[in-house]
Amino acid sequence: MKAKSQAVLPNALAPEETEPLYRQAKRELQKLIEARHYGPSETLPSEASLASALGISIGTLRHAVDELVHEHVLIRRQGKGTFVAPHNPARFLFQFFHVEPRWTFGDEVLDRRDEYPSIECIHFEKAVPTEEEAMALRIKASDFVFRIENRLLLQDQVVMHDQLVLSVTLFRQLTEKRFIERPNTIYGLYQTDFGITVLRAQERARAVSANRNSARVLGVPLGAPVMEVHRLALSFEDRPVEYRVSTINTRHHDYVNTLAKK
Repeated sequence: MKAKSQAVLPNALAPEETEPLYRQAKRELQKLIEARHYGPSETLPSEASLASALGISIGTLRHAVDELVHEHVLIRRQGKGTFVAPHNPARFLFQFFHVEPRWTFGDEVLDRRDEYPSIECIHFEKAVPTEEEAMALRIKASDFVFRIENRLLLQDQVVMHDQLVLSVTLFRQLTEKRFIERPNTIYGLYQTDFGITVLRAQERARAVSANRNSARVLGVPLGAPVMEVHRLALSFEDRPVEYRVSTINTRHHDYVNTLAKK
């Protein structure tokens, strides 16, 4: 974990605000991260320093930090401090990748979700968005997007065809070379190179027939039954970052989700 040589502190909260103090504090901490004053794995100032700068109690500050930890924005390390949560393979598998080899409840198997997929970029272009893409990303139909296609493999088997759409305005310096040669996950690239943190995603899944493009990538017959997942990745204030359509070959794999109360 890294620490700043000189701490940047948030602004004091406005006393006339009617919003609860912990929510105001949470927003100020988010601003520090969005402004890239604290990057992935970097240590935030001490709770005492932050509370003093904001003009609130330690208890109120901890309430704000608790929410950011729950939302995977921050990480607490006992005795070490609070850090900006990085996007790394472990987080990708835990929060954003849900495809596993098929097994049934009761099978005596090890947890198979720790297998990181091999990701191959097979297409990269700059284009204009479809109406659906423009609406999802909240951009104009005349704006440009990067359209990227990836092939994902588990144990050398192609299991997923990903089609990503990104606003060129958000990722102006992105190139195919930079995308392919990223040292970390795709969301890690967004975070480290562009200062954009994916916090959560909305997904809608449906059963479809494989079209010509996905059938070719997945190696299945045209019209074969596949699962299609539409995902909108969101950052702070639910701002859209990426629109993605994943087509999954479910012949030997399942899309797995664990449900729990917040």
